[in-house]
Amino acid sequence: MLFQPEKIHRVMLKISGEILAGPQGYGFDDEVIDRLTDEIIKVRQKGYSIAIVLGGGNIFRGGTWKNQNLDRVVLDHIGMLATIQNSLYLAEILNLKNCPARAFSCLIMDNITELYTPSKASEALETGQICFIGGGTGNPFFTTDTAAILRAIELQSDLVLKGTKVDGLYTSDPKLDSNAQFISSASFSQCLEQKLGVMDMTAFSLARENQIPLKIFNLTRAGGIEMALTQPDFGTYIYA
Repeated sequence: MLFQPEKIHRVMLKISGEILAGPQGYGFDDEVIDRLTDEIIKVRQKGYSIAIVLGGGNIFRGGTWKNQNLDRVVLDHIGMLATIQNSLYLAEILNLKNCPARAFSCLIMDNITELYTPSKASEALETGQICFIGGGTGNPFFTTDTAAILRAIELQSDLVLKGTKVDGLYTSDPKLDSNAQFISSASFSQCLEQKLGVMDMTAFSLARENQIPLKIFNLTRAGGIEMALTQPDFGTYIYA
């Protein structure tokens, strides 16, 4: 199936927390975030409706904790709080740049941010606001990739964009294999057959079952979001 940019209007953008951290690997990199928010504004001005799910790895990453006796549920909840912090921060920067944005949380935090519901977020998108949806799925043991797919289904998104630090999918790890070949597009079935690491299997299965197309692209490239939306040969397109 060919990538058809003209059919894309409502987009779910998944961004890892590590990208927000820039080269330092933790916290916020002002230069990276300034560029990223400018690109989001530019895409919004072209008429796209944008919802965003952020990871929290720039603030807290439970999987790297050395003490394995700590409760995984508690660690995952801390990670969910990190995604809400990221959502509030980027939404505030966008609002400061005169681009209306709202941060939602699937966890009840009335004195900090709004509780997410699909109807409220959809209404906000229809009025042109950028919607950040924090808190993951609201449950431990699920990644923010799964949250992005779930919210894309609820909001009837046309495409999920997964911003990464690499150009897309390859036949093998290009850092280890000089013969690795770039894959411009693949079906969900081909990804399973070739064992391509698109995202975790829960997220991948949810996208496949609901026929939500994905595009994996390099978010560190200048103008990457717009190119992913408009250029068929930029990134890897995954289809049903």
